[in-house]
Amino acid sequence: MIKRNGFFVEDSLAKVPPHPSESREPFYGRTIINAVRAVLKAQDVRISIFGAENIPTTGGALLAINHTGYYDFILGGIPAFVRGKRLVRFMAKKEIFDTPVVGTLMRWMKHVSVDRSAGASSMKEAQTRLDAGHLVGIFPEATVSRSFEIKELKTGAVRIADAAQVPLLPLIIWGGQRIITKDIDRDLGRSHIPVFISVGEPVDPSGDPEEATQRLYEAMKTLLDETRTAYEQQYGPFDGGELWRPQSLGGGAPTLEQAKMLEIAEKERRQAKRAAKAAKKRTPLIRKLFKK
Repeated sequence: MIKRNGFFVEDSLAKVPPHPSESREPFYGRTIINAVRAVLKAQDVRISIFGAENIPTTGGALLAINHTGYYDFILGGIPAFVRGKRLVRFMAKKEIFDTPVVGTLMRWMKHVSVDRSAGASSMKEAQTRLDAGHLVGIFPEATVSRSFEIKELKTGAVRIADAAQVPLLPLIIWGGQRIITKDIDRDLGRSHIPVFISVGEPVDPSGDPEEATQRLYEAMKTLLDETRTAYEQQYGPFDGGELWRPQSLGGGAPTLEQAKMLEIAEKERRQAKRAAKAAKKRTPLIRKLFKK
């Protein structure tokens, strides 16, 4: 491995010139990227990248990324950065875009708003970005996997890639969950956490969406297993029971089934909270009606 732009890449990775437009975007390509690099350097996060040559230096591609923590939106764009300082437009839930400041920043960076009640429009926006030659990042598991295994995938990734006729690339992040994720104490200090990021070869998105999604699932699972094995060999052995490691490796994370139950419980709590908030808003109106 050699160090390039602050990240460790494979010796065989060829240098490519900066992307003519993406590398020059003043806000995302310079301000945000430089800020991210400064944060990672301050935390001394050691990032090693494998398979970056699978990312095209020009033109569109859809990156299907596993979701294990809240740094995934940062880490998922790094392989593209070492391939000519390319930028990834991430698909993120609409609620993020609805917040006053963050939403504005997301739009400036040309990220894609995902409205789960209107999925077709979100897919169309992603396809428009791909047609324009951008890289788009999607998390086909939809939410963070508490088990740190690959959850059931949504079919949106293969449908978008097939419609746009662009490469569909599996991308695996491992170690990022040690920094910040669900249900585990965050570690945002200078803790020297190592992170592996692997990019796989293109997956065929054509044909039946369910069958294509199964192909994507198998590719992501295989790449995850390979990445975790390499990580354990380089930085292990670990003591066992670590909350950031899956049970299949001797860690203390919940199983896929246990994680699914936790996700259902979390969803029910959110629905109850929204219902209580809506009821509180209706109360003054009801009181006014009774006074009349």
